[in-house]
Amino acid sequence: MTQDHLAASSPLPEHARLAAFAGEWNGEEVVFPSRWTEGGPATSRVVARMDLNGFYLIQDSAQMRDGKQVFATHGIFTYDRDDRTYKLFWYDSLGYTPPSPASGGWVGKTLTLVRGSLRGNARHVYEIIDDDSYSLKIQFSPDAEGWADVLTGVYRRIH
Repeated sequence: MTQDHLAASSPLPEHARLAAFAGEWNGEEVVFPSRWTEGGPATSRVVARMDLNGFYLIQDSAQMRDGKQVFATHGIFTYDRDDRTYKLFWYDSLGYTPPSPASGGWVGKTLTLVRGSLRGNARHVYEIIDDDSYSLKIQFSPDAEGWADVLTGVYRRIH
């Protein structure tokens, strides 16, 4: 009998580790001045869930400044069992389509993911503080060597 190549495999413990970011969160953020926006404080609401048989964390966020939504994101996180790295497919309201996902891994309680494009390089650093909070730092670099903060935030679980 031939093997069914479409038979579902099971998520790995690496996939399950992404569940630390599942849930609803309120974030206090600092947006740094950049070519995309003025700097200043912001808040975000983040909603994330494990989905598609536990292989993906799907995350949506809406950033507010001065009582108005000014930025939104849709992120899809997974673990790539072929190259043994985590992947982040990131889409946002700036409308740029990334040529490839960000890629990276965990060191302790910190997940770092980096992607490059013709506009430069982005680095997302997620650090688990405890079961009910995590921090995020998004950085930009034209050459993937000198990194400048674009956004920092601390997110607390909504109970």
